[in-house]
Amino acid sequence: MKPIPLLTALLLTMLVGCSAKKATVEDFQDQVEDQFRTSIKGDGIKLFVYKVRKVNNKELPHVYRAKQAKRSSRNSGPDLSDWTEQIELGLLKTIDMTGFCREGYFELSRIIEYGRGEIRGECIEGASEADKQAFAS
Repeated sequence: MKPIPLLTALLLTMLVGCSAKKATVEDFQDQVEDQFRTSIKGDGIKLFVYKVRKVNNKELPHVYRAKQAKRSSRNSGPDLSDWTEQIELGLLKTIDMTGFCREGYFELSRIIEYGRGEIRGECIEGASEADKQAFAS
C-alpha cells in the first residue's frame, strides 16, 4: 500500500473525529447572564422560560448588525448559529442541573437575537408531588 492514501485516510479519520466532538460551555467565549423561571399549573403542566443575554458585549447591537449587513446578502440576516448553540447548551445544562424536566421538553417558542435569547418550553412529564414542593412559586 502506498503511504499517501494511508496518510490521507488517517487525516480524514482524525478530522471527522474532531468535528463530532460535543460542544461544552467552555467552548464559548461569551460571558452570559441567564434566568430560568419555572411554573407548575394546577393540572400539573410544567412550564419554563429560559432567558439569556451577553454581558461582555463590547460592540453595540446596531453596530454589529451594520457590519453583518455589509457581509451578508440582502435576504439573509446575521449568522447567529454559534450564539444559538450556546443558548441551547445553556438551557440543557440548566435543565439537567435543576432536574426540572426529567424526560425532556417540548419547545413552545424561541426568540434568538444578537446578544439575547429566550426559549419557552413545556416538560414532557407532569409534575410530581416532589416537583410541586421543589419548584413552588
